[in-house]
Amino acid sequence: MTGTLLMPFQFAFMQNAFWISLVIAVPCALLSCYLVLKGWALMGDAVAHAVLPGIVIAYVIQLPLAIGAFASGLFCALATGFLKNNSRVKHDTVMGVVFSGMFGLGIVMYTKVNASVHLDHILFGNMLGVGTQDLVVSGLISALVTGIIAVKWRDILLHAFDPQQARAAGLPVNLIHYGLLAILSATIVATLTAVGLILAVGLLIAPGAIAFLITKRFGAMLLIAVGVTVASMLAGVYASFFLDSAPAPTIILILTAVFCGAFVHRLLATRAASRATAPAQ
Repeated sequence: MTGTLLMPFQFAFMQNAFWISLVIAVPCALLSCYLVLKGWALMGDAVAHAVLPGIVIAYVIQLPLAIGAFASGLFCALATGFLKNNSRVKHDTVMGVVFSGMFGLGIVMYTKVNASVHLDHILFGNMLGVGTQDLVVSGLISALVTGIIAVKWRDILLHAFDPQQARAAGLPVNLIHYGLLAILSATIVATLTAVGLILAVGLLIAPGAIAFLITKRFGAMLLIAVGVTVASMLAGVYASFFLDSAPAPTIILILTAVFCGAFVHRLLATRAASRATAPAQ
């Protein structure tokens, strides 16, 4: 029985899947909290879809795919900000137009290229095919993103809650704004090999949403998001071995289930508190 339970740890491809889960869990969880508070959930979706053209171009000119993905994602983020500031169109509409256009462009470009990289691996990841180079690249990006957030988390938090107050306090608001977009693009690049473009959105939204339902203190929110993400990713990889399913979708399903549980718990707690404070009839 013990041998069966430990079987996933005996294979090199499963060990790499566990390692990549630990590597990308922390930056995704931390960044997720800011995206949820700032209302940038759709921005994460937009950037995740928009990196596809950059990946195809990088493949054609023989550059690392991570460089093309980062450049494309950053271009999408900057283009969204420019269109929003220079038109009457609302932010969510601009993001929808930009990310759908970039994603469509990427699909068309991919169909014209005889690529050895399967499209499913780009869209949904290939966690069981992660190699040493993928671990190193994702690890470096994750360490950089985590370090930036650890040093500047208070400034980013103030910018997320009240940009005007942040400007009045003398903070470089534009630098923080575009810096946050840059690390968002970098984080998506780090998750590219593991969970792909589409499922990366789940890692950038669900952890922050879960933590937001559980606590009202931002420090605790960060810790809860990291803990939930690490546990869900390790559990998803482990369960996928016995379910014979892909690890990335299994991880997203677990995060969704945790979110539903947190929502129900919060709803019941709120109703119980309302009944306790209601005047006796």
